[in-house]
Amino acid sequence: MNNPITEKLHADRLIKMALEEDISNEDITTNAVMPGYKKGTVDLIAKQNGVICGLNVFARTFTLLDENTVVELFKEEGDEVKNGEHIAKVTGDIRVLLSGERTALNYLQRMSGIATYTRRVVKLLEGCKTKLLDTRKTTPNMRIFEKYAVKVGGGVNHRYNLSDGILLKDNHIGAAGSVAAAVKAAREYAPFVRKIEVEVENLDMCREAVEAGADIIMLDNMSVEDMTAAVKLIDGRALTECSGNVTEGNIENIKKTGVDYVSSGALTHSAPILDLSLKNLHPID
Repeated sequence: MNNPITEKLHADRLIKMALEEDISNEDITTNAVMPGYKKGTVDLIAKQNGVICGLNVFARTFTLLDENTVVELFKEEGDEVKNGEHIAKVTGDIRVLLSGERTALNYLQRMSGIATYTRRVVKLLEGCKTKLLDTRKTTPNMRIFEKYAVKVGGGVNHRYNLSDGILLKDNHIGAAGSVAAAVKAAREYAPFVRKIEVEVENLDMCREAVEAGADIIMLDNMSVEDMTAAVKLIDGRALTECSGNVTEGNIENIKKTGVDYVSSGALTHSAPILDLSLKNLHPID
């Protein structure tokens, strides 16, 4: 399976930066116990149930250290794994296996945790039209990995960065003077192919956004009752998105409002890691 992250978004540079952060000069511990080449193997084991994500990033971490490293995968991206299940085997220079272990696991555990949490929330939305979106609330230098994990978990990516789409939030509206003024300025500045999304906090702002011709209206931190009224007010004239403190606990009420999308920063900023471990490292002939 080709890895869209490495091929399309040049993740090698970021993985190298992570390796350099962990090995600024040398891996002094590994070099002390393993001063020369010795071939070995180690097993990747799940220590929790969840969704596995980031296997190609995991493998690439080792092959960047030594292209002769062989990673045998027993699962595919997005597969569910069980506690104790054997997920992969890594074979190569023992020094590489030891030095790359933590960085490789950091990526895999983080991405698998996001995919696992995302899938749980997506399942809560089954049976309705509402789609789950991520946000820009990502870890610095981890956005491409974290947003990829959301997709593997079944979610949908919102804009990737500030160059990727127009989203007029409260401070943009404050700077422009009003919702209408902000939409007008965005319409005049941006290419005509760009959609304009506006964040609103109450029904008056919602009405102004509709009248200004917003393409997407984000209902931010509004009550379920107000969101329901806003969707009725908009009446299909714009796409609708719910945002603000969206969690597993309140998703059931939110989906009853009829919004087209629900965005959740928790997918990337609050998902716990999936516990995984490299075990049984030993030399082989």
